[in-house]
Amino acid sequence: MPASKQGKNRSELSAFREGMKLEDQFCFPLYAASRKIIKRYKPMLDRLDLTYTQYITMLVMWDRKDLVIRDLCRVLMLDYGTLSPVLKKLEAKGLVTRRRAEDDERKMAISVTEAGMDLKAQAAHIPAWITDGVALSREDQVELHRLLFRFLGREDTN
Repeated sequence: MPASKQGKNRSELSAFREGMKLEDQFCFPLYAASRKIIKRYKPMLDRLDLTYTQYITMLVMWDRKDLVIRDLCRVLMLDYGTLSPVLKKLEAKGLVTRRRAEDDERKMAISVTEAGMDLKAQAAHIPAWITDGVALSREDQVELHRLLFRFLGREDTN
């Protein structure tokens, strides 16, 4: 990289770190992008009678079928206090069941129901619909995805 470009990048980084304007804040574009993408999900999820948190929970359940709450919290990066009411609502809708784990009664196990699995077919179009509506090339989407998971401390998402 040319020295003039390196100097410009350092100058921009310095201004970014010291800036007290909203657009200079590291957190703001992450926050605004999160709100924008979740807003894009809303009409699709309303048709399925799911909130965004219920949807991401079901994504894990469709993939894993059975797991304990502790593992579900870890995968979703949510705490128990946030996830517990989500699971209660999903159970009330007949999409999951909760029970004590057979190997350790202190653990709560979650299983997806047949109705929950049926919902997967209705939701199958959502990922493509979301990514098709994002104003980034596929390559930029993949790179952003990689960088966000790296930021979260999860290098390998597969």
